Amino acid sequence: MRKAKVYIALLHYPMYNKRLDIVTTSVTNLDLHDIARAARTYDVEKFFVVHPSPNQKKLIQDIVSYWQDGYGGQYNADRKEAFTILDICKDLQEVIDKINARDGQKPVIIATDARDYGKSTDYLSMKNRIYDEEKSFLILFGTGWGIDKDLVINCDHVLEPIEPERSYNHLSVRSAVSIILDRLLGAYWF
Repeated sequence: MRKAKVYIALLHYPMYNKRLDIVTTSVTNLDLHDIARAARTYDVEKFFVVHPSPNQKKLIQDIVSYWQDGYGGQYNADRKEAFTILDICKDLQEVIDKINARDGQKPVIIATDARDYGKSTDYLSMKNRIYDEEKSFLILFGTGWGIDKDLVINCDHVLEPIEPERSYNHLSVRSAVSIILDRLLGAYWF
C-alpha cells in the first residue's frame, strides 16, 4: 500500500513546438479520455488539465459534462467514473494551491520529458519514495514537443526518459502517462 498521494497534471503551456518555440497547445479529446482512465485505474487522487485559454477550458468542460451529466454518463458508467477525478486549472500554480489546500502540504513536483536533463531520477527510486513517504507528489506531463526547459529544471525531480537509448523517442502523451503510471504505481516488476 502506498503512503503518498499522487496527482498528475497535463500541461498545455509553456510547451515547445517542433521548432522549439514556446507555445500553448490545444486540448485533445483522446488525451482527456485515456489519461483519466489510466489515472483512475492507478488510484491517482486528481488528474489536472492545465490550460490558460477560456475557450479551451470551455471545450474541456463540455467534454467532461457529456460524460458526467449527459448521455455519455448513462451509456458508459466506467467513463463517467474516470472523469470524476479530472479538474481544470488555468496554470500550474493553481494546481499546486489546490493540492496544498487539500493535503496541507506543497507537493513534490516531478517533471517528465523525453529529453535527458542530466539530473534524472530513476523509476525505482521514485516508486520507493511514493510507497514509503507520506507526502503529496505531482507528476507533470507535457503536450506538443515537451515542457519548457526552465519549468522542467525548476521541478524537484525529473524522471528519466522512458526509453532514452531508442533512435525514435516521441510517444503520445497518453501512452507516456500509462507507461509512467505503471512504472511508479503498478506492481514491483523490475
